[in-house]
Amino acid sequence: MNRIPARRILALPLAVLLSSAVLAAAEAGSNDFPTTRTDLSAKDFARVAKVTAKTTNFSKAEAYEAMQGGGGTSIDPADADAFSHVSANLAVEKQQDFHLGNALFRKLWVSSPSSTQASDGLGPLYNARSCFSCHIRDGRGHPPEGGRDAISMLLRLARPAATPAELAALKNHVALNFPDPVYGRQLQDLAVPGLAAEGRMAMRYDEEPVTLAGGEVVSLRRPHYSVTDLAYGPLDAATTLSPRVAPTMLGLGLIEAIHPADILAAADPDDRDGDGISGKAALVRDRTDGSITLGRFGWKAQNATVRDQTAAAFADDIGLSTSIEKRPYGDCTEKQTACLSLETGEQERLGGAEAPDPVLDLVTFYSQNLAVPARRKASFPEVLKGKQIFYESGCTACHAPKFVTRRDAPDKAFAFQLIWPYSDFLLHDMGEGLADGQPVGLADGREWRTPPLWGIGLTKTVNGHSFFLHDGRARNLTEAILWHGGEAETARKTFSGLPKDDRQALITFLESL
Repeated sequence: MNRIPARRILALPLAVLLSSAVLAAAEAGSNDFPTTRTDLSAKDFARVAKVTAKTTNFSKAEAYEAMQGGGGTSIDPADADAFSHVSANLAVEKQQDFHLGNALFRKLWVSSPSSTQASDGLGPLYNARSCFSCHIRDGRGHPPEGGRDAISMLLRLARPAATPAELAALKNHVALNFPDPVYGRQLQDLAVPGLAAEGRMAMRYDEEPVTLAGGEVVSLRRPHYSVTDLAYGPLDAATTLSPRVAPTMLGLGLIEAIHPADILAAADPDDRDGDGISGKAALVRDRTDGSITLGRFGWKAQNATVRDQTAAAFADDIGLSTSIEKRPYGDCTEKQTACLSLETGEQERLGGAEAPDPVLDLVTFYSQNLAVPARRKASFPEVLKGKQIFYESGCTACHAPKFVTRRDAPDKAFAFQLIWPYSDFLLHDMGEGLADGQPVGLADGREWRTPPLWGIGLTKTVNGHSFFLHDGRARNLTEAILWHGGEAETARKTFSGLPKDDRQALITFLESL
């Protein structure tokens, strides 16, 4: 089988970016960290290159463009359940596992000890009692405003390395950052009976007007975050706060099936081509086998697999241990002695962990197989006009339209699918306006993973709101675009300078995704 070189491989000096083990694997093109499409013949590679090339013809929709999740795309009604359908090409014999995973995704966990022993282990400190509480209808979270609760938004806590050992842990990808010594990885605003919750997130906004071409004025909300009612003393002086809303759950198995070489091909950390875009690959430890691999999931691409993402959420958000996150006390720290004195839900007869492998695997399977909804109005003139403006404004430099997943994907439902996520899955500097000042692995305090855009136009239909970006500050898509800075500054300025009708056409295109 022929190996075809990727277009561009990590331009950042690899001695800085990669450990020696990963460097050797990357240079060798091994299956552990391949830099070529090892799954394709030369003929297949030519087909993939042709079909994934960015179009220059905006007179009509591209072939299969409406089926943005490939063969698994859902053509069910675009209603409030649009994000919760099973992948259309999932084998019938596997659909029972999907529905079991759905039940566990919605399951409300309780504190220990409990008569419902298969459901206890909550907390003791936690942010939610179920996955569904944050990912409402498998969709996007929201900030706590307008009478809404705070369950689907939280504050991540982290401080920089303070010792040589901690610096070495970062260098070797053993740690992504370091928790607050008292409050841990995130602020837990809920607790089991008899234990004090850690505190509450406080937020306020300053309104900042922005004038667009033609005189239209848009007001942007600049958020300010703090914590109140701290129950266990002050935060460490070096601890930073990073607000995060729950992202949508669409197409996760397809994202996992993108060949790493296709993601690495767009990485250009030194901007050697001079286009102002310097995407960087996130490298993280796979929690199952300990290998260094490509991060794809989370706001800063801190997780390599859907299973890792699921286990991290179980531990940090709900306080449940798994086989790869062995933390029965969740995010409780050594200084929270009252938390550590409580009973856990770990029981050997049920598999040891509070969420044993059957639970972890079923929730992972469910998350992987949630279908991407079909496009709406992909061939309508206004949508095609907006698509052309989106492309010509430079948005696709980060929001890469399409990929063909790997032929050798472990799950054949995800194999060799043409998908349209509109993301390169790389880390980009988004400017000071969106900076949280909190490094996560290789992502610094200004960098974020490009979020996929599929399904974004159904946010209000599914979740009843239109809050966007990592902290929900943007109240609509126009505000979300206007917050782009850093590497996206040129695209933002282009959008701001468009005639009003052209700006609306671009928004109409996004709403069709």
